[in-house]
Amino acid sequence: MTLTGIVFSVVLIVVQLGLFLGFTTATSNLIDHSGADLWITSENVPYVEQGVAFSERKLNQVRAVPGVTDAQKIIARWTQWKRHDGGEDSVQIVGINVDDPLERPWNLVQGRVEDLKQPDAVIMDELYKQKLGVTHIGEVFEIGGHRARVVGFTRGIRSFTTSPYVFTSFKNAQDYTNLREDQTFFILVRVAKGANVDQVRKQILAHVTDVQVLTSAEFSHMTTFYWMFTTGAGVAVLIAAVLGLVVGFVVVAQTIYATTMDHIREYGTLKAMGAPNSYVYRVIMKQAAISAVIGYVLGMIVSIFVVQGSQKGGAAILMPPSMAVGMFFLTLLMCVGAALVSINKVTRIDPAMVFKG
Repeated sequence: MTLTGIVFSVVLIVVQLGLFLGFTTATSNLIDHSGADLWITSENVPYVEQGVAFSERKLNQVRAVPGVTDAQKIIARWTQWKRHDGGEDSVQIVGINVDDPLERPWNLVQGRVEDLKQPDAVIMDELYKQKLGVTHIGEVFEIGGHRARVVGFTRGIRSFTTSPYVFTSFKNAQDYTNLREDQTFFILVRVAKGANVDQVRKQILAHVTDVQVLTSAEFSHMTTFYWMFTTGAGVAVLIAAVLGLVVGFVVVAQTIYATTMDHIREYGTLKAMGAPNSYVYRVIMKQAAISAVIGYVLGMIVSIFVVQGSQKGGAAILMPPSMAVGMFFLTLLMCVGAALVSINKVTRIDPAMVFKG
């Protein structure tokens, strides 16, 4: 029963923390995989989905700044995807320069990025096939009233919202989002090797007006903070993660305490035989540590299957190596902490109870 409680707690905590990590990662997927050092947006843009169009003439101004080795315009904007059954779903179009390494779709399982050079070509994630009514490569749909043909699929590119990312060329994205030909939403910048990123940012701000220049880390943090805390969605997930920790600790404490109480007479016998409290402490702590190790191993085996199963769903549970290592020490801490609760009861045992009925 002790091991069952520990395994349950480990799986519960992994699922709750993994969900929180998965949601956090999904909010900034587009930024974290862009390959850019700096993001240039209109002023006061709080997160990537809320981009405001500005003149693409600023692109040449950015390219003229010393220390800039690459600068590309991209589009990230919501529009409507029309299915064959006549229904529509919201998608987020990502328009890129296909010949440039910045903001290319990653984890391709079918097709090539270069296929986006074909007329009306788009690449989407296989996770959203059913949602968008897609069955195979080559199917034709409508996006924003314009023809769109699926030429490839990615795996694992989730969006935090219900609107999947759809990658296409910059020109196609302008059509799909009804954006004027002389406008863009973002400019992505790669800084020369050895150049100071902050210095390049200051020079861009000095040469280009009415924009904000953010590092990828800053923009990623802003986007994550907005979706996870400003909207309240992330707060609910965070609270669930904290509750998972609390419930996990309580379950472990209860099971180890119950196990100790089941053997209270045996501990009384030890004390009647003259065993000091320190010896009893070691026995209880050793049992807790052994239970923690075995429960952790069994719990992680179950957790791995849960994590793998979640990859095919809309909400991914992530468990990076650092989290797995942290879970071992957390499990050990929970079991040892629970054992301390039991120790207080055992040390007050009257050895005479052994000779009572």
